[in-house]
Amino acid sequence: MPKTRGVILDLDGTLIDSNDAHARAWLEAMSEAQFDPPFAKVRRLIGMGGEFLLPAALGIAADSDIGRRISGRRQEIFRQDYLPQLKPFPKVRELLEKMQQVGQLVVASASQREELEQMLELAGIADLLQETTSASEVDDPKPEPDVVLAALDKMALGPEQVLLLGDTPYDIEAAGKVGVKVVAMECGGWSAAELAGAMAVYRDPADLLARFELSPFAMYG
Repeated sequence: MPKTRGVILDLDGTLIDSNDAHARAWLEAMSEAQFDPPFAKVRRLIGMGGEFLLPAALGIAADSDIGRRISGRRQEIFRQDYLPQLKPFPKVRELLEKMQQVGQLVVASASQREELEQMLELAGIADLLQETTSASEVDDPKPEPDVVLAALDKMALGPEQVLLLGDTPYDIEAAGKVGVKVVAMECGGWSAAELAGAMAVYRDPADLLARFELSPFAMYG
């Protein structure tokens, strides 16, 4: 494998403990629109954009009137009630400081730009990043590869020169479509078996930091 010169970082569930909050915000917005899917069903869809989540959860198009209303309300609920309380996983800043020796660090998130910027500030890691990409800047969110391609473009690197750190099968699918290899973590709610498409799986940022010297980031960096 060529030398790694950059890392694409997912945010939700990877660096910030936010996946449950996203699911609850979606459920509250759906409930206001008289839909009542089970928490477990919506929770398993967190990590993909609303364009795909709404059809999968409710069988409605995201660009329908009801779909747009639910999405808009979800944003309001998340920003007002959940986002201010979010916290990064332990050792996130220390991990990113270590990763700086590998190369560029760029976040590629399924979140909207405003949410992304607020979460980076809450996590105290904005100063460690070269660039960010969000769902606001691309046509299709994960599991489509648009945000990964946008990150590669900002880095001016090829897919073989980059690793992606993520937490969901949707990260693995999006990265795989453009030839980027993935290191995954279980802290987002998926098991190692469910993340089998990754080249390595760790429990959380603290676990990866503790074993960093034997990780793909150090081995190929």
